Amino acid sequence: MKDSKNFPALKNDNVLKAARGEPVDRVPVWVMRQAGRYLPEFQEVRKEHDFFTVCRTPELACEVTMQPLRRFDLDASIIFSDILVIPQAFGMTVEMHPGVGPVFPEPLQTPADLAKLKPEGAVERLSYVGDAITMMRHMLDGKVPLLGFTGAPWTLMGYMIEGGGSKTMSKAKAWLKDYTDDSKKLLDMLASSIVDYLEMQVKAGAQMVQVFESSAEHLSKEEFLTWCAPYLKDIASKLKQRLSEQNIPLVPMTIFAKGAGHSLAEQATFGYDVISLDWTVDPEEARKQVGPNITLQGNLDPQDLYKTPEEIRELATTMVRKFGKTRYIANLGHGITPQTPIVSMEVFVDAVHKAL
Repeated sequence: MKDSKNFPALKNDNVLKAARGEPVDRVPVWVMRQAGRYLPEFQEVRKEHDFFTVCRTPELACEVTMQPLRRFDLDASIIFSDILVIPQAFGMTVEMHPGVGPVFPEPLQTPADLAKLKPEGAVERLSYVGDAITMMRHMLDGKVPLLGFTGAPWTLMGYMIEGGGSKTMSKAKAWLKDYTDDSKKLLDMLASSIVDYLEMQVKAGAQMVQVFESSAEHLSKEEFLTWCAPYLKDIASKLKQRLSEQNIPLVPMTIFAKGAGHSLAEQATFGYDVISLDWTVDPEEARKQVGPNITLQGNLDPQDLYKTPEEIRELATTMVRKFGKTRYIANLGHGITPQTPIVSMEVFVDAVHKAL
């Protein structure tokens, strides 16, 4: 990128090297939701500030992004934000309720509700994320790369229709069946804004980006290939095209389609550099499916971090040895959970680094 922001030189680029398939001096590791509720210092921030206030205030977002890096020898940071900032930017109200999670007081109920959405100018309303990314790049002082991220279209659509998290996605799935054309319209609208949003993040200083299709698990293989695949491909190709047209170097892109282990060979054709795996997928099987030219990320079960330090060390070591040192980024198979002991993270990160 034409470096007008004068970012500090990067000291540890193992995550970026692994994503590009270059040799690394140690297996890199970071953790989804590494800035979060399992950290007492994060809880202190949250006692004083509402969740989305933290997201919208660059100083606070940077502080919590930095917190895990002060404690653990991580190889990447990921900007503190939330996938639901896009529905917010479309004009929907999202509240974070303690013990419940995100709640939409007025979810989309029928296709008529699509008229209420305001996708025009959504990316400008998300400029606080770009501000936080730029600020964070300076605060990191080149220690590790900074990742940006977004929710994927189907996952966001699910929240917008269900009104929050759902164990079944029954309302959103009913839309796919009953309002097929309107579902496509909504997914197109989301995909278009996601490309704008990721472009803005890269211009602000994100050195790698991850697309979270966290609700893929609610779809069959056929449904996944119909309702997720075309949009995920579109996002990857359009972002690359946009950056190339502006002579901005491409950044590595990761797709994490939780529960879509049935379609790893297909995911390998979506145009992403990295495929993140949930804990149900065997590393050796995944490598067979995606071939040698894509990096794998994952995939310890977050629940394993409640085991003894000895068990965690053994599980992490076994996992890393199965994946190998080439084209691999160690992570969990989903986000770290709120009650995870701090010592578990210490042991996990250390075991990854010492495994090979």
